[in-house]
Parts: sequence; C-alpha cells; structure tokens
Amino acid sequence: MAITSRLRTTKAKPSSLNADSNIIKIAAIQMASGPQVSANLNEAERLIEVAANQGAKLVALPEYFAIMGLKETDKVAVREEEGKGPIQAFLSKMAKKHKIWLVGGSVPLSSNFPNKVRNSCLVYDDKGKQVARYDKIHLFGLDLGNEHYHEEKTIESGNEIQVVDTPFGKIGLSICYDLRFPELYRAMGEVNMIIVPAAFTDTTGRAHWETLIRARAIENLCYVVAPAQGGYHLSGRETHGNSMIVDPWGVILDRLPRGSGVVIATMNPQYQASLRKSLPALKHRTIK
Repeated sequence: MAITSRLRTTKAKPSSLNADSNIIKIAAIQMASGPQVSANLNEAERLIEVAANQGAKLVALPEYFAIMGLKETDKVAVREEEGKGPIQAFLSKMAKKHKIWLVGGSVPLSSNFPNKVRNSCLVYDDKGKQVARYDKIHLFGLDLGNEHYHEEKTIESGNEIQVVDTPFGKIGLSICYDLRFPELYRAMGEVNMIIVPAAFTDTTGRAHWETLIRARAIENLCYVVAPAQGGYHLSGRETHGNSMIVDPWGVILDRLPRGSGVVIATMNPQYQASLRKSLPALKHRTIK
C-alpha cells in the first residue's frame, strides 16, 4: 500500500507530567494472551501495576493483548464500538488509576464490514481519556511452510498515519507488520518515540524482529517501544516475544525473551537532542 494516507497529529491537553527536562521511565508489557478476554485483562492489570510500581509514566501493551483467539474470527466476535465496551473501559480505568499514559496495544473495533474489525491502537492520558487512535494500515500475509496468515480476511485496514503530542514529545503509532515499511515512519516526521505493539510469529521474529526494531530507532534517531506477544497460544500459534525498548542510537535498553513480564527503561530527551545535533541525518534528507 502506497503511503498516500493522511497524517493526523493529535494534540493532547496539558498534563502535570513534564518530560522536557526530565528523564522519564517508560515500559513495554509482554503477554502470551489466550482466547478469554477477562483472563487477559486480569493479566494485563497485574503487569500494568508492576510497571507503574517501578515508576513508569508511559506503559504500552502488546498487539491483541485482550484476545488471541482459537481462530482468527474470534476477535470479530468481541469487537467494540469506539468509546464503548469492556476492553476500552479497562484501559481508561488503568490509566486513571495509576496516573499513567497507557497505549492499548491493539483493540478490535467495529469496521465497515460485519465480518471484519479495525485493529486499533488506542492511547489514554493519565486522566483516563482516550486521546488518540491508530488503525493498522499494513495487513500481515504469510504463506511459509505450514504457516498461513491472511489478516485481510478479518481486518479492515486503516488509512491515517497517527502522531500524538504528549508530555514525552511526539509519539508515532504503528502496529506489528507496519514495522516492515520504513516509509510509514518517515511520513510521521521527527517523532521522539515510536511504539510498535506486536504479535510477530516466531519464524519471522527470529529472522527479523530485532533488526527491524533497531533499524527504525537508528534511522529516525528516536526511542522505539516494542511490546510483544511472547510464547505459545492455545490456538497453536507461537509468538516471538523479545519485547524491547531501544534508544535513538540503536542500543537495546531492556528486553524480555519469552513469557509474561515488563521491560522498563528511561527516556532521556536531552540525550536524544544531542544525538540529533551531532548526527543531523534527519536534516540531510534529500528525498521526501
């Protein structure tokens, strides 16, 4: 899909948080979600609390955190209208309770088709208000050996690039397979952070996940927060895990290979600014 999508920048209201001059803790949550929404929300709640107790002010959940079904159509059965439903109510409650900015991985929202969802990354501020929504643009397809995935059968793709202004700077939103399309991130402009909630297959993850995450950080001179599904799922699917936070120089600050847990690191705006001044590659672009 050619990037002819519109760029939307969401400006959030002022917050009590101030990242302009302070080092901020950020966290990515890793899960091995199953087919029961309630059980997944309970696990997400536990892990969000762990991250908040460690001082994280921004917490990001993985793709499909609320449901990894026995079959691909299971997510369609639990889809929600925007602003309504237990998954969105949960995200709002957690953000408000812990006074954190919460990135809701991806949530199955209603689409224009009865047999499909929008795979949507929702952002909540520290008051529990939804301030941004990104619908996954690039839909995963794979036919490799015994693995067959065709997301277009159950997902309607989005068409808007989403950047949200936050107390942590400008954050570009993306989901999983988007990671393979660097033109998406270039179209975001000079963001301070990219978030990539994912459910990478173990096959493609072992080959490409770390390389792609670090490349997006290096080429955009920004932090990348990559919360992932990591483990075996009841459907028989195996996801790669290796949730990580990477700094603008491509250094992995924290990583979790497998299983449920939290990775946490500090975001240093001054360090990022100094790198962009020392290596002004973003200013040297001639092809736009």
